[in-house]
Amino acid sequence: MKTATQLNLALFRDDEGNSVRITVLGALQGVAGGLAAEIVVDTPFVAGRMNLSLWRSRLTSWGEALDRLEVGEDVAWLHVQRGPSIFIRLSGERDCPEVVVEDDLVSMVTVRVPIDLPADWISTHRRLLGAVLSAWDDHLSRE
Repeated sequence: MKTATQLNLALFRDDEGNSVRITVLGALQGVAGGLAAEIVVDTPFVAGRMNLSLWRSRLTSWGEALDRLEVGEDVAWLHVQRGPSIFIRLSGERDCPEVVVEDDLVSMVTVRVPIDLPADWISTHRRLLGAVLSAWDDHLSRE
């Protein structure tokens, strides 16, 4: 089985020290075709991390979310599934994009992170997604 080093799937950060990162850590132990990942929130005010499981379908839905963001729509990724949800609002409460990480199931915590994103952030995220799919294609199940 092919293994890869840790790869970022998403990396939202700005010059103010705010970031939300989703990193693929490796194969999900005991689950065929799954990937272990983590969501890391790091701001001057709050920091935390949580585990996330990924499959091909979740990666595909991330690509679809990027398509919607590119045409100016806000997205809710993983919202109706078990585990954390990620919301990306292009015009948040502070008049800039914001990433909201919500964990209703385990910690019952929601974190809203305003992030001043660079102009090319969607194309950057398409490259990150492509790198993850390329590195883990043989491992991911064909759901």
